[in-house]
Amino acid sequence: MFRLEKVFQNDDKGFVLFTNFIKSLTIFSSIYIYSILENRTIYQLLDFNIFTSSKYFEYGIFFPIIFLIIITSTNKVIYQMNFISFLKKDILSFILSNFLILSLFFIFGINLSIDKNFLHLIIFLLSILSITKLYFNYVYKNLIEKNIIQKNIMLVGTYQEIKKILNENFHKINVFKCCLMVDFKDNDIRYIKSEMKIPIFNVEDDLRSILEYHALGQIWILNGEEDKKKEAFNKIIQFSVDTLNVDLSGKLNLEGKQLLGNKFDYHFYEKSRFYGINLFIKVLIDKLFSIIFLVIASPLLIISAIFIFIEDGTPILFTQNRTGWDGRRFKIYKLRSLFKGKYDTRVQVSQNDARILKIGKFIRRFSVDELPQFYNVLIGDMSIVGPRPHPVNLDIKYALLFKSFLKRHKTVPGLTGWAQVNGLRGPTPDPEMMKRRMEFDLWYLNNWTIYLDLYIIFKTFYALIKYKGD
Repeated sequence: MFRLEKVFQNDDKGFVLFTNFIKSLTIFSSIYIYSILENRTIYQLLDFNIFTSSKYFEYGIFFPIIFLIIITSTNKVIYQMNFISFLKKDILSFILSNFLILSLFFIFGINLSIDKNFLHLIIFLLSILSITKLYFNYVYKNLIEKNIIQKNIMLVGTYQEIKKILNENFHKINVFKCCLMVDFKDNDIRYIKSEMKIPIFNVEDDLRSILEYHALGQIWILNGEEDKKKEAFNKIIQFSVDTLNVDLSGKLNLEGKQLLGNKFDYHFYEKSRFYGINLFIKVLIDKLFSIIFLVIASPLLIISAIFIFIEDGTPILFTQNRTGWDGRRFKIYKLRSLFKGKYDTRVQVSQNDARILKIGKFIRRFSVDELPQFYNVLIGDMSIVGPRPHPVNLDIKYALLFKSFLKRHKTVPGLTGWAQVNGLRGPTPDPEMMKRRMEFDLWYLNNWTIYLDLYIIFKTFYALIKYKGD
């Protein structure tokens, strides 16, 4: 299932923008309430005419907008919970916004009486802003404690390097799930396991299983430029997980860059484009479209199910394990198009396959058998657009043939994709065809935008007619 931590994988920008918008909306609401209760009662709160005729009307309209612009322009990508950040960001933005709005009012001759009541309003707004900050701190902390937005991380390095990171005071959003020790054979592992209290692996272990079991979202290679890390790096870089090189030398940060734990410089070897606000928009589009298509397609699904039952009984649905984001497995749903007991995971279905039901030929031709996957989209296992998920055995087979094949798991798998709208639909009987599909998928991953997703969605309807599903 889709995890919210992917939105927060590389930064908190979406959450920061959301809090900024709510703060501005809260400021407007507070000014509105204050303007009415100054001389009226609570029973007149819904009388908007009182607000429009009050002396705070212009201030109430323009101040929240200017505040939103200024506080957003600070361009913070990490949410800060401490009081110093509140003073530097919220209070400073509040002061600058007031200075700017009063200057504009003076220039354009807009009257705003700065009296005792106005000063009371300022105090009221600062109090509300403080309460809002405390509330969002609680929300953010709760998201972390409930493991909703935590980052599952594997550390790669020597014993001393890994120990150094584990002893640092990192933000609770970073959860060190396991480590890969490059000097594994040079240390007393029984002692180290009791000391570190996280699983320890070596370079020879099955990295694919490790990534899948621990649901890893990031790998930190500590001092990754060193030669003794090259073997581990060459294995890791084949996979889809975001990979960072973390410099433990502690050089002076003269460029004012964002540091890990406010201490260590880093850069990405591999970084998925699927995070932050754009990913959140993609998720919203997926939820909306999946509900719409499930409702529209329900008559066709019901009719197809009846024909499947008449021809070959139950089950109506076919389920199979597929590989999702970061190698996490999920169950995919399809309308069953083959005779019961005829499916063989080692043999792909071909165009004139004798195992196909009569109704199966129709539903496969027009991809009707794929419609139940909108449920996979709705629950977050899949997306409308993304690389098509393959059976696990095919992933393992082609990962041995093509070095970059597992990079296809850098996002949620899709119902349709860039490869499909370019004619690469249906079975892949030979490795060259699978390689071609992989190249289209990797291009999509490296060039993804919301607009590209929308283009693929609309082009899919044309592709369904032009290219045969089998």
